[in-house]
Amino acid sequence: MNLLIVLLIPFGLAAAAPGVCHLTNRLTGWLLAAPVAALTVLVAAWGPDVWREGPRLSHLPWAPSIGLSLSFRLDGLSWLFALLITGIGALVTVYAGAYLGAHPRLGRFYASLLFFLASMLGLVLADNLLLLFVFWELTSISSYLLIGFDQEREAARRAALQALLVTAGGGLALLAGFVLLGQIGGSFELSALFPQAATVRGHSFYGPILGLILLGAFTKSAQFPFHFWLPAAMEAPTPVSAYLHAATMVKAGVYLLARLSPLLADTQAWFWSLTPAGAITMLVGAITALCKTDLKQILAYSTVSVLGILTFLAGLGTVTALEALAVYLLAHSLYKGALFLVAGAIDHETGTRDTSQLGGLRHSMPLTAAAGLIAALSMAGLPPVLGFISKETLYEAGLRAPQHAVVLTKLLVVTAVALFAVAGAAGVRPFFGPPQAPGRQPHEAPVGLWLGPVILAFGGLLFGLIPGRLEQAVETAVRAVAPDRSVQVRLSLYHGLNPALMLSALSVAAGFFLYRLHARYPGPIEPWPALARLAPARAYESALLALNRLASWQTQRLQSGYLRSYLLIIVTAALGLSAVPMVMHRVVLPLSLDLNPRWHELLLGAVILAGIVTAVRTTSRLTAVASLGVVGLGIALLFAWLGAPDLAMTQLAVETLTVILLVLVLYHLPDFSRLTPARGRRRDATVALAAGGFMALLVLIVNSTESDSRLAAYFLEQARPLGRGCNVVNVILTDFRALDTLGEITVLAVAAVGVYGLIRLRLHGGRRA
Repeated sequence: MNLLIVLLIPFGLAAAAPGVCHLTNRLTGWLLAAPVAALTVLVAAWGPDVWREGPRLSHLPWAPSIGLSLSFRLDGLSWLFALLITGIGALVTVYAGAYLGAHPRLGRFYASLLFFLASMLGLVLADNLLLLFVFWELTSISSYLLIGFDQEREAARRAALQALLVTAGGGLALLAGFVLLGQIGGSFELSALFPQAATVRGHSFYGPILGLILLGAFTKSAQFPFHFWLPAAMEAPTPVSAYLHAATMVKAGVYLLARLSPLLADTQAWFWSLTPAGAITMLVGAITALCKTDLKQILAYSTVSVLGILTFLAGLGTVTALEALAVYLLAHSLYKGALFLVAGAIDHETGTRDTSQLGGLRHSMPLTAAAGLIAALSMAGLPPVLGFISKETLYEAGLRAPQHAVVLTKLLVVTAVALFAVAGAAGVRPFFGPPQAPGRQPHEAPVGLWLGPVILAFGGLLFGLIPGRLEQAVETAVRAVAPDRSVQVRLSLYHGLNPALMLSALSVAAGFFLYRLHARYPGPIEPWPALARLAPARAYESALLALNRLASWQTQRLQSGYLRSYLLIIVTAALGLSAVPMVMHRVVLPLSLDLNPRWHELLLGAVILAGIVTAVRTTSRLTAVASLGVVGLGIALLFAWLGAPDLAMTQLAVETLTVILLVLVLYHLPDFSRLTPARGRRRDATVALAAGGFMALLVLIVNSTESDSRLAAYFLEQARPLGRGCNVVNVILTDFRALDTLGEITVLAVAAVGVYGLIRLRLHGGRRA
């Protein structure tokens, strides 16, 4: 099946979601999840074909003049991401129906959720850089709608805006990097760029390209110092947190790094950009998670830590690191999605997410407790779940790092110890800790709330018991990232007594000790209070406040509400922007111009000039209107004498109508008064004379410059056969430039409506008619 058609299915579901919700209400989640689940089965069925035959490509030209096409690529990497996006998306769709119940905006929520699903699916399948950017921005827009779903709450609106500003700002940098990359490679198609990796890495623009692309990836995947937006986005409903910020959106940056690593990796700049950033992020996220008591905040900061680990692995760039990246990506999506959904079920049934107020829920919520416990075991890296295997591969990657292996492995161990304690706080303590008295009597969640976490958690357990089933998928994903290397993946719960196993045992022992120590401090802990003012979130707030103040100052200066001020700014800006380049390039008036006007042209010029002076100096509006009419009539006569009678007739008709309309409008205005002081009038006169003189000079220069444009000859030749007219000017206006003429007519119509509204407002004493 064509990849474009597959992509259109979730977009169609997003469009139909509000109508389906209106008709089916509580069954909407199940009905919308069914086609998404079918899409998951279809994507899964493509896996063996991709493993055997290689990537599947689909191409459809869109805007070939700028290198944009609907090109899609399904290889091992995009297949793995597409499977997670559709599979977890189906479970979250069911979960959302049970979590939100009969919410009045449930249809809009499903539309935004499915729109995000489609955008994320397009992002991982895109084979064209510009198309990838389009989907990249669509994910930012749809996530903005989802994070700010509870629009009545200021915190939700603020978190949505923060996520949009941070990720969209990085998206602009990403677009610049893509444009440079396309210019160097001569194409925006990834399939065409991959063979030119050596050229890209050796180009002088490699550094700027790498910096711009990393900026886009770091903001999307919440790398330090851009990590603060992800925990703030937990203001979104839990289904959004589970889907966007555990399984899909935040991994878009990691996907981008993996996708472009064949082009940009294997350099010292790549290693020293990604590895330190990932190391700092994983430590900051894990340590901060230990200091929180809100379940969603704990899981959010632990997600930041895992994203740092994935970036760290991408920076190492070895085959072992890429294998660890694929396995850890899969394990994290399963256990973190389950834990987020478990947190939502706990909040839904108890009325709180505070771990200091939760405990002993395993008796009243046994299915949710089972899912939470298995997911926590995977997060802690204990056998026999997939998280244990991913941690083993992670340590192997650290031990085989190309540089500073000992230091990097120590950082991984410290992070794993902290995440072990975090797993206990989020997935064990609420169910197996001392019984607490939450806000309301808890009971097992409905099937829609426990089905998703149970499937995800037991999926991690199943793949941990039979990891061989994942070997081909992981191997194909690694080959997509490292096509020129030898890849052979072997996944097992036990590879013998090796350094990775000993490090795993060490981290488990230290993690258990840290968990017991952490249990003694049930309340939230504020780490590094002296550095709180230097936190990136504070820097963002300060920058946003400064931007708002600048905008307020600019608005007060430029948006005064007076038309004369607007005209002055526009004319002055146009004059400066046009005159400065002419002065810099020393453009002068040619001396060979024929400036010998005839007597009637001088006479008309004098009449027109007299009309202009009278219109400016008079204190009578009717006299000013009549003077402007004299100016228009003089120009019409000038057209007639210069051999353009059609323009003269048009000018005469327009001037006549304009004078009549102005008289009718000005009749209702108050008496004339001078609002501008003498100094202001002198300033206005100076600007007007400068603008008029500059335009006259510009016209003379243009008329004296020879042009090799073929438009004039083309219009003369094609006016009769194409436009069916003998008057070339009319044909140009009504045929060749019909849309321009239509736009001008539209502007006049809008202005007429505005004038009519002002007149009606005046006639009714300032009240609405």
